[in-house]
Amino acid sequence: MSLNQILVVIGLLVFIWYLSFSAARLDRLHHRVETSWATLDTLLQKRAAISTEIVRESNLDPATAYLISTSARSARDAAISERSEAESVLSESLKMIQQIAYDETLELPSDLLVQLSDITTKIKLAINLHLESVNAARNVRAKPIIKLFRLAGKAPLPVKYAFEDDVL
Repeated sequence: MSLNQILVVIGLLVFIWYLSFSAARLDRLHHRVETSWATLDTLLQKRAAISTEIVRESNLDPATAYLISTSARSARDAAISERSEAESVLSESLKMIQQIAYDETLELPSDLLVQLSDITTKIKLAINLHLESVNAARNVRAKPIIKLFRLAGKAPLPVKYAFEDDVL
């Protein structure tokens, strides 16, 4: 074998290694998106449960109680395509609850307010992690070599949901 042939083989091996490395990295990023969404979804389900408990334990007027319980049920049961809107409505309802609680017109066990505050903080962190994961996966998928060799396979493009922009 001549030196040129050896260099071509080495170059080809490096290129194949790079493709394999890129595909594995993209796979890890997709896994990170899925796990961050699962974490966020779990926290959102807990928030809906806390909302229902707040309605049960408080002295809310019937209209507000109905709004919050309906929002919580919608957020919990909504299909993924309708989830964003339902979570946004629940966020707005819970902001109203927190405002009423701070005005001290709401009789509510303080542990529920602490739980709501804690879960809201955790949701903010989970949203940031999810958005970071989605952006990282999208940035890698945008590279020409990933597109040319179809290294993403059949994995769907990671999406950002509208409720992730809400101020909690």
